[in-house]
Amino acid sequence: MTRISDRFKVLGQQGHCAFIPFITAGDPDLATTAKALQILDQNGADLIELGIPYSDPLADGPVIQAAATRALQRGTKLEQVLEMLQATIPSLSSPIVLFAYYNPILHRGIKKFLQEIAAVGVAGLVVPDLPLEEAAGLLQPASEIGIDVILLVAPTSSPERIEAIARSCQGFIYLVSVTGVTGMRSQLESRVSDLLKQIRGVTDKPIGVGFGISEAAQARQVKDWGADAIIVGSAIVKRLAEGTPEQGLNAIAEFCQSLKAAI
Repeated sequence: MTRISDRFKVLGQQGHCAFIPFITAGDPDLATTAKALQILDQNGADLIELGIPYSDPLADGPVIQAAATRALQRGTKLEQVLEMLQATIPSLSSPIVLFAYYNPILHRGIKKFLQEIAAVGVAGLVVPDLPLEEAAGLLQPASEIGIDVILLVAPTSSPERIEAIARSCQGFIYLVSVTGVTGMRSQLESRVSDLLKQIRGVTDKPIGVGFGISEAAQARQVKDWGADAIIVGSAIVKRLAEGTPEQGLNAIAEFCQSLKAAI
């Protein structure tokens, strides 16, 4: 059993919904990222999603795009992120899931990339621009190396596609709650409730819902709809970027406590 599967099994036995916060590596700097990972781990996170900054982040909304741009402008490189993770992960109880676009993985070499992230203790990987039809080349070596590849289900996915994704997905299924990019929304699409039921009908794998959740009431609603995990990104990235790094860290600690309490 993988670390991610084990975490969901324990939470399921306790009747708890997982809280998965997202931050961007290198924003405002990698030293703050390391502190933020520890803050999240200590304030309600069950898993943590860490975005690798990329110059053309097609799935990301303006808040996370801006964070990635700032990180890249500061010269953040994958090697530095991995060094930071190697030093930080041993102090964390939350498994780390990387959010990375496919082109840099392909450029580095799929097996090399997977071996490198596994060596520093990363547990899972989300590749938002990798379609199911092209995922086999990543899924097989990842399974051999011990990295869970988490696939995305969109609100527009057909029943046949949902079943195929659920069959191939590792760790948990990432249900995108809105049509479009990441970002804070005032309302979530009610179809999420129906999609959760539909996915539940074809798999017993955990389902995490993300994209658009920005406040405690929304997190509670998604949990009540039947999600196994709530994923929150832009609202955390925004708070971390405001004021000094210390103010940002304090803000995300308080916010994460409120989100975890809601679910």
